[in-house]
Amino acid sequence: MSKRSIKSDLKRVDAQGDQDIDYSDIPELDEDFFKKARVVVTPGKKQLTLRLDADVLEWMKAQGKGYQSRINAILRAYYEAHQDETREHHK
Repeated sequence: MSKRSIKSDLKRVDAQGDQDIDYSDIPELDEDFFKKARVVVTPGKKQLTLRLDADVLEWMKAQGKGYQSRINAILRAYYEAHQDETREHHK
């Protein structure tokens, strides 16, 4: 997508009035939504250099934008799944 195309789309969206926006596919934020909602606060991120196998990195990048965040999410899921094992090991 070119910058010209994006600018054109943004101008079109800016020109729309609130009455022109279709909200029908957005679920209502009812009491049930707020019962299930949760706040997620990450402990912060640190920059580092990480060496990955070339094929793994290419595959992650091929999944689209945000591959570094996906790598972090995969590592976090592994970390959370194995936290109890680590605690037991260090007792």
